[in-house]
Amino acid sequence: MDFIFINQNVLNDLFYILVSIFVYYFLIDHVSLFQKYRHYRQLLMVVCLSVPLILCMRFPIYIAPNCVHDLRQLPFIIGTLYGGWTVGLPLLMILLIVRFVFYGYNYITVVIYITMLIVCAIYSRTFNQFNRSQKLVMAPMITFFLAILSTIIAVVISDFQVTDTYIIDFIIVPTIAILFLIYIIELLSEAMMMRTKLIKVEKMEIVSQLAASISHEVRNPLTVVQGFMQLLKSPNLSKEIKDQYIHIALEELNRAKLIIDDYLTFAKPAPEKVETIDVDRELKKVVDIVRPLANMNSITISPDVHSGCTIGSIQYFQQCFLNLVKNAVEAMPNGGELTILSYLIDDHIVIKIKDTGIGMTPEQISRYGEPYFSTKEKGTGLGTMVALKIIQTMNGTLEIDSAVNKGTTLTITLPLKEE
Repeated sequence: MDFIFINQNVLNDLFYILVSIFVYYFLIDHVSLFQKYRHYRQLLMVVCLSVPLILCMRFPIYIAPNCVHDLRQLPFIIGTLYGGWTVGLPLLMILLIVRFVFYGYNYITVVIYITMLIVCAIYSRTFNQFNRSQKLVMAPMITFFLAILSTIIAVVISDFQVTDTYIIDFIIVPTIAILFLIYIIELLSEAMMMRTKLIKVEKMEIVSQLAASISHEVRNPLTVVQGFMQLLKSPNLSKEIKDQYIHIALEELNRAKLIIDDYLTFAKPAPEKVETIDVDRELKKVVDIVRPLANMNSITISPDVHSGCTIGSIQYFQQCFLNLVKNAVEAMPNGGELTILSYLIDDHIVIKIKDTGIGMTPEQISRYGEPYFSTKEKGTGLGTMVALKIIQTMNGTLEIDSAVNKGTTLTITLPLKEE
């Protein structure tokens, strides 16, 4: 009579075990109770591994007319190695009860699996301290040792006949199979750990970006205040000019306060306070704020703005264009000309900010707006990121036309307010 070494029942048993492992890690990943409490994870391991253990016995492997076996030892060994006595003892009780229900009492089964439990449970603590490579070496060695030991016990006690098929299916196959099962278990476990670490790193990165961005945004009005305070030292200033400088400085300090108060709500899809923005008036304010910085760098500002209104937050609008205009000024360290235009096209307002500065390469254009990417030596890129977010919040678009040493033109298109 011919027998197939690796028959369908062997593959079925391996399938049961593999599915139980995936179910276990799926539940660990999606149920917080199992993530928090170790004893619940151990209980889940007992439940998940008892299912393939029972199925392996229910659908055994027939290797000879009077020889029936299965791969129940694999989930039993895996559970005991990873869970120790806490998991191994319940699995042993389930195994023996189901075995006796299906096939009746057999003292050889009791002796063999008690031996397996003792060996695996004693070795469990050491096994769990190994890294993945060490586990992949030791698990097959333990399985092979237990298979040989079980065969010796069966032969000594009951004069068991060892056939070629038995050697293949119950000594060699389990030894190889547990190598792949342990590899999958370790892979899933490491993937979950890496994802947990990644989430923590992302949270820290968000906090870091938020802190750096707030610092960046507050620095802008403080720089303006510093500039006007220095101008106030000039002895020949008239009272009217001094009052104007003090008024602008106080406005910038108030803007810094508003940035600190409102920045945490900035990431919302739309600002809570929606109002009509007079584009030409707000752009002129931005020009007035930046003009002292431009004068210090020998930069001429040529505004040509036309009336038009859009919808959004005035504070965010000023914050956005102050960032963009300030970046344009800083892109001309040797002086130049900054042109700010606004005009209407159909139902949109178009705003152009054009400088004659150092320009950008295609790669820099593609990364425009990324956090921590900047063409400036000490830049963080967060100001540009905030500006882009504000434009998106206002349902606008931004286009860049730039060439190295030829300057950059930013074209911002915003929806026109309906009358």
